[in-house]
Amino acid sequence: MKFLHLSDLHIGLKLINRDLQEDQEYILRQIAGIAGAEQPDAVVIAGDIYDKAVPSAEAVTVFDDFVRQLREQAPGAEIMMISGNHDSPSRVNVFRSVLRGQKIHMIGLPPMDPEEHIEQVTLADAYGQVHFYLLPFVKPSMVKPIVGTDEKGNNLSYDESLRRLLAREEIDTSARNVLVSHQFYLPVGVTAEEIDKERTDSEIRTVGNIDQVRADVLAPFDYAALGHIHRPMKVGSEEYRYCGTPLACSVSEAGQQKGVIRVELGAKGDVRTTVIPLTPLREVRIVRGSLEEVLQQGCGDYVRVELTDKVDLDVIDMQDRLRNAFPYLLEIRRTAAETQLRGMSARQAAEMDPLQLCEAFLGETGDEEREILTDVINAVRGG
Repeated sequence: MKFLHLSDLHIGLKLINRDLQEDQEYILRQIAGIAGAEQPDAVVIAGDIYDKAVPSAEAVTVFDDFVRQLREQAPGAEIMMISGNHDSPSRVNVFRSVLRGQKIHMIGLPPMDPEEHIEQVTLADAYGQVHFYLLPFVKPSMVKPIVGTDEKGNNLSYDESLRRLLAREEIDTSARNVLVSHQFYLPVGVTAEEIDKERTDSEIRTVGNIDQVRADVLAPFDYAALGHIHRPMKVGSEEYRYCGTPLACSVSEAGQQKGVIRVELGAKGDVRTTVIPLTPLREVRIVRGSLEEVLQQGCGDYVRVELTDKVDLDVIDMQDRLRNAFPYLLEIRRTAAETQLRGMSARQAAEMDPLQLCEAFLGETGDEEREILTDVINAVRGG
């Protein structure tokens, strides 16, 4: 049994001030081409199809075209997808029974009634059946009628809700089982704070990481096709994996190699994974140095420029020159003043007045700039 695992398409996303439609169409065509070359038994999309719960008409058109390409390139494949935390569950859930007849499974809602169960798609090969459990993004409040509440009548935690939801499925562990899920799973013994250091700026995080789920809940499954984390990551096992986004969704993902995971299931216990790399239309890069050093590195990628000049620069001239060198410039940052502030102790900062702090951040300032800063500070103070 062979299937492709991808997730977090985030169709409709803007990268700072840049519309990524052209880039997304390019990478989705590439993924469809991979499906055509691989001819998998299934293509699995583990949530966050769209970037917004109410996607634009353009985003819907991009997704519609992608599904069409998948069906044309791999006509024999079952296409399975779930909603993520960015998606509208009810919108993804439309025409569910009709699409099933076309070998397309769009599951937007988890079971919410005691009579309902997690959507299951069963395929077969020479080694027997493979059961795919399609579980969209779950909030405890969504499944309360099924999993219950605590002794005070409050919603259960994300972790306990997922455990109870999966336990009621009575999964046959002698068969081959695959979970498709969009949650924040933590390897046993690893804290959310440790994972946080490696998460990207484009991910939505909950206060206190209340959405964390311990990954030992995945034990009944031969493979877990996970979505939600934007960088490729294993969750304590080669078989429990986040494939990451197919495109960089933030500057913090600069330099990451994106890809689609090919999963091959042999007999029970035989799971092989291969990352098929994706090549974007434009990379996301961080270019750092003095203005003159940076200008020598002009390119057609998406770029954040970090200038290290310690002297004043002609702002208008600087921006024009940088935009000519980098047609897809995302933003410009000045790092010299930030470095100066980072090297300052909290006590030193506390002893400085607001004007001194502003000057330390901005670098060298003239009389006119100091006068403007003083007026602004006085206005804020009400003086």
